[in-house]
Amino acid sequence: MMAEKSVHTVSVILPTYNESQNIINILKKIQEIVPKNISAQAIVVDDNSPDGTGKLVEDYLKNVKEYANYTIDVIHRKAKSGLGTAILNGIKEAKGDTIVVMDCDFSHPPQIIPKMLEALKSQCDLVVASRYINGGKTENWPIKRKLLSKFATKVAKNFLNIDAKDPMSGFFAFKRNILDGKKFDAIGYKLLLEILVKTKGVSIKEIPYTFTDREIGKSKLDLKIMFDYVKSVWKLYKSTKPVGEKRASVKFLSKAARFYSVGASGLAINYLVSLFSISSNPELWYIHANVLGILTSMSSNFILNKIWTFNDREFSPKKTLPQYLKFLTFSSLGALIQLAMIYLLVDNYNIEYAPALIGSVSIAAIGNFILNKKWTFKEKVWS
Repeated sequence: MMAEKSVHTVSVILPTYNESQNIINILKKIQEIVPKNISAQAIVVDDNSPDGTGKLVEDYLKNVKEYANYTIDVIHRKAKSGLGTAILNGIKEAKGDTIVVMDCDFSHPPQIIPKMLEALKSQCDLVVASRYINGGKTENWPIKRKLLSKFATKVAKNFLNIDAKDPMSGFFAFKRNILDGKKFDAIGYKLLLEILVKTKGVSIKEIPYTFTDREIGKSKLDLKIMFDYVKSVWKLYKSTKPVGEKRASVKFLSKAARFYSVGASGLAINYLVSLFSISSNPELWYIHANVLGILTSMSSNFILNKIWTFNDREFSPKKTLPQYLKFLTFSSLGALIQLAMIYLLVDNYNIEYAPALIGSVSIAAIGNFILNKKWTFKEKVWS
């Protein structure tokens, strides 16, 4: 019986660094799950792993039998030069008209590949395996990692106007021709983000999957990767900004910066008023002095934010008094949110006080800004 003819070739790119414990198993699994009527090429792009990942694959290829519809290639790079450039190196050497990019630590389940290929066949040009659509999720992630991922996703979507729910996914597939004529910088650790920005107009489909944190080996996430991500978003933002246009994200951040600058001045005013009250009247209870400081700083914050942050210079009593009361209410609510979050993080999640305090203050401050922006000064949140 004749073998079914291959309809096209798919190249699966696997960037590696110290993945000797996972790489052979993932290569075997890919061979098992790729449909037999498709020629598959696995490309291992190794960044000179100290644990010998690249050499391990070379040794494996000497002993494994050749498959008619499955080949394995290894690219040996001289240094650890970044995930984005590793993927681009793999694409350059790929023989397939379809490209799949994935990690080799089994956090990206290979059994999703056939679903991605099926979607590409008729429905779209790019498929994103998503953790953040209905049916997708993450498992075995610490709360810190979840918060970082959600924050990075929000930044990408809002700053770069991306519709995909999971633009930070490292597991995706696409028709190779969508990259024709495009130049990629590969800054940062998520090339998908750059592809989404630079291939506007291509049809995209997201399919759910469960991301399971690696069981073997060590996560590659570190400060350098996070810094590279920020650089990547900023560069992409500048490259897509229309000449002369001030984006809503810039306006939002500008007002947020003013709001928090006013808040910082309020701390100084609070301190000075409290200290002056005590020094001018030694018999005054320190709590009363502090209350005077708080009320004075809240009032000064309100006036400065009204004039400077939100450019509202109408001070009629009918308008200003309700604004002032709302401002005091939301400022007080922010303080309560901060206290509740500190208690929750420290007592329920056993997070140390210092990072819990930073997180709580940040979230309370953001909430305070957004509530006052929308309800006190009647502005759209994202403007």
